[in-house]
Amino acid sequence: MKTTYYPNETRGTTDYGWLQANYSFSFANFYDANREQFGKLRVLNDDIIAPSKGFGTHPHKNMEIISIPLSGALAHKDSLGHESIINTGDVQVMSAGKGIKHSEYNPSTSEATNLLQIWLFPNKLNVEPRYDQKSFNIEDEHNTFITVVSPKDTLENTLWIHQDAYFNTASIQENITINYLFRSENNLAYVFIISGSVVIEEVTLNEKDALGISETKNIVVKALSNARVLLIETPK
Repeated sequence: MKTTYYPNETRGTTDYGWLQANYSFSFANFYDANREQFGKLRVLNDDIIAPSKGFGTHPHKNMEIISIPLSGALAHKDSLGHESIINTGDVQVMSAGKGIKHSEYNPSTSEATNLLQIWLFPNKLNVEPRYDQKSFNIEDEHNTFITVVSPKDTLENTLWIHQDAYFNTASIQENITINYLFRSENNLAYVFIISGSVVIEEVTLNEKDALGISETKNIVVKALSNARVLLIETPK
């Protein structure tokens, strides 16, 4: 197994007042030649959006976009005619394809929204844009990984994207160890610690730390405290 450790404090940060952004990969005013992408994973932004604020209508093209609220909610509106609220526990996917415009706002007047927005390069260009969202029960990920996003026509009860990638979440109790078995031994894994602390391959990871993993078929995760983990399996 090969690992690359990405401490929380090495992420790019920007404070716009209404938006506090943390960038795991080169984005906006943050550039790191060693962090342009990880496999097909291009963006993992950890955003805190102030009450009643958000992103005005803007375009995307040929990118698979996954949004995961960690706290609070997000109001979504797009050029396909969708208007919806994405709550904590929901996952949203959007295939930008040949072009889509959307806006995202925090609908609360008092509570900030903490959101992960993640972009992957697609395996097909200029597809018809599409949008979907789904609620997941956090109790289902108790001491196990559940898959919330997968490639099209592979798994039931997940959202799908135009890429051979899998998004998995787990809530692990202190001192419990769980395993993740790769779908393909040629894939990579990017592990992001949403909360708590874990150890993987003798590397201790705390909240908002990340670990890139390759050259293995299995990942063993031990929780040092109650922890929630996002594991993205992506092609190289």
